[in-house]
Amino acid sequence: MNMAVAGMIAGMALGFAGYFGGFAAFLLVAALGAIGFGRFADGDLDPGDFFRPRDRERRDDRRG
Repeated sequence: MNMAVAGMIAGMALGFAGYFGGFAAFLLVAALGAIGFGRFADGDLDPGDFFRPRDRERRDDRRG
C-alpha cells in the first residue's frame, strides 16, 4: 500500500469521524492515527499484518 492510499484511508476515517461524531471524535481519531503512524514509522507495525488471514499460521503449524 503506497502513501497516497494510506492518506486517502486516513482522510476518509477523519471525515467520517468529524461528520458523524463531531469535532471531539475527529480529534480522537486524529490522535489515535498519529500514535499508530508513529509506531508504524518506528517499525513496530507491519502493514501486511492487517491483510494476512489469521488462520494461515494455524494451517502452517498443522502441516509441519
